[in-house]
Amino acid sequence: MNSGRVLPEGPLIAFYGDDFTGSSAAMEVLAFAGFETILFLAPPSPERLAQFAHYRGIGIASVARSRPPEWMDEHLPTAFDQLASTGAPIIHYKVCSTFDSAPHIGSIGRAAEIGQRRFQGWTPLVVSDLGMGRFQAFGNLFAHADGMGYRLDRHPTMSAHPTTPMHEADLGRHLAAQTRLPVGLVDFVTMKCGRADALLAREIERGMAIVSMDMLDVETQREVGRLIWERGGTQQFVLGSQGVEQALIAYWRASGLVPAAIAGAQCSRVERVAAVSGSVSPITAAQIRHASSQGFEPIMLDAQLAVDTDLLAAEVRRVIDLARQALERGRDPLVFTAAGPDDPRVVVFREAVGASGVEIATANDRLGAALGDILSALVRQCNLRRVVISGGDTSGHATSRLGIDALTAIAPLSPGVPLCRAHSLDPAIDGLEIALKGGQTGAVDFFVTVRDRH
Repeated sequence: MNSGRVLPEGPLIAFYGDDFTGSSAAMEVLAFAGFETILFLAPPSPERLAQFAHYRGIGIASVARSRPPEWMDEHLPTAFDQLASTGAPIIHYKVCSTFDSAPHIGSIGRAAEIGQRRFQGWTPLVVSDLGMGRFQAFGNLFAHADGMGYRLDRHPTMSAHPTTPMHEADLGRHLAAQTRLPVGLVDFVTMKCGRADALLAREIERGMAIVSMDMLDVETQREVGRLIWERGGTQQFVLGSQGVEQALIAYWRASGLVPAAIAGAQCSRVERVAAVSGSVSPITAAQIRHASSQGFEPIMLDAQLAVDTDLLAAEVRRVIDLARQALERGRDPLVFTAAGPDDPRVVVFREAVGASGVEIATANDRLGAALGDILSALVRQCNLRRVVISGGDTSGHATSRLGIDALTAIAPLSPGVPLCRAHSLDPAIDGLEIALKGGQTGAVDFFVTVRDRH
């Protein structure tokens, strides 16, 4: 595809994120490597997209991770056509680095099938993210938790994920439950022995539509980037995490196509922030506990009320009042729905949903929108200029309530989580600084870092 010594002009990578926090992680990698990148929070109009035709990275965030295959059949073909229209040589379907997916929801397999119909050739699969502690060896994905490495099906969070529990660490086997497309592998030993090209050619000859790629260190990262860039098609469709962008940039740097590094951007401390969280991750729970000891005011949103829109609206008003009072006392409000997977309120929520007849997806959508309404009210009423949204699915619904059109990255906060600038036609929102944090990301002091970073 691209063995020349000069990168082509115009967009290099066009990506479609299956959740909002993951989309901002892909933007972060490109932006802080010196590639101007825009992330749209909804499919842009042709006219809006044309305004950013000179950008090197163009992304569209979505809520595909929380949607069934039928939703993907309806939305992804048009989205892939729009990405292809940018002319970018790499078309990336961005997934979480813990591969959150199942046959019935967030199916990466269905996304692969739609991509295969739209784009020609083989599809690389790259999930590792070295900076976030995600590593793939012999097709199996491993992830860190509390400083320990786990095979993903034994990971304390992902093995017990409430929506997409990981029961298989071999990504090829995991995908086999979602698609009939055959999945091959280029393993790290073969890469290190210099035989990756031959193995890739053999896997393609064998009819492997998807080829999973190990990545566990800088050497294999560069090799993965080389294989995608030099052995792909004219417009190469790729599945994977932000590790896709990391691998490509590592190869471009090693080849002298881009500078080795650029100076990192900085941001200033702010006096007040507000945060909302719909995550039930134990990592987020620990972050909430730490923030509560560092000037944040924890405020519980009663999630079970999502079964009744009138009751939920009243709960939103109650929480807004409490959050406003916290700000008046010099505290930073942190509104959340649960403190980790073991919080009894998680069971109460599920029982309430089950008894009501409301679909769980509908209840979750309502909660995300409610958190967005709370944040929107606080920004407008209290003149806040920096906010945090925690939870991949929550971020999608909450940002839509803020009236944000697109995001650009300002400065790094934590691996996979940049501080972003919001773009909006609403002057109260335009220029708002916002961090979108996935449930599994960030150090224990993350919320404090967002406020105090300088």
